[in-house]
Amino acid sequence: MKFIIFGLGNFGSSLGQKLTEQGNEVIGVDNDMNKVDAFKEKISHTVCLDSTDEIIVSGLPLKDTDIVIVAIGEDQGANIMTTAVLKNLEVKRLISRAITPLHETVLQAIGVDDIVHPEEETAERWAKRLCLRGVVDSFELSGQYSIVEVNVPQKYVGKSLQELSFRRKHNLLVLTTIKKEESKNLLGLKQDENKVQGVASPKTVLEENDIMVIYGANKDIKKLLNE
Repeated sequence: MKFIIFGLGNFGSSLGQKLTEQGNEVIGVDNDMNKVDAFKEKISHTVCLDSTDEIIVSGLPLKDTDIVIVAIGEDQGANIMTTAVLKNLEVKRLISRAITPLHETVLQAIGVDDIVHPEEETAERWAKRLCLRGVVDSFELSGQYSIVEVNVPQKYVGKSLQELSFRRKHNLLVLTTIKKEESKNLLGLKQDENKVQGVASPKTVLEENDIMVIYGANKDIKKLLNE
């Protein structure tokens, strides 16, 4: 996959390196030449430019990029301006970093596809989330095992965990399910809120738009997601 990351601070640079290590093509962008030079050997490509200048940013290969991430943290104004520029340029998928609840509300109003909270989430979790199809979130317990939130595949909708023989067929354990419920943010805009449904049982029925929280070996999780 192809990524562009704006902001090579601690989170942006770590995410860029992990995505590069996983075989993705990554362009890391920052307005500080020292940071651009520091990571030029660790990230596929690094570029120094002003991300708030729409004309300059439009020169990047945005249409060929799968996901664009605004990881700028120190300057909230630059973060918002960069996010607005990229939204205006109609990138395929736009993810931006939020520092405060108000900042997050502004990003939601702009219409980003997802929001990152680096103080709570690691670059490792986001690298897995971005690279594995269907993963909503993840927590790696060791080099071999993870707990992962996964969108329920369409073929499982309407079936119980007992019917699916999930543990026997996939060697994975469904810990719980999460349902999305509509709520409103500070500006009165509609947003989805996740509600955990409690410990899953064999009688738990998977519904459309549900999220499964599964535990197991990374190799078995990847196999399920690639089916």
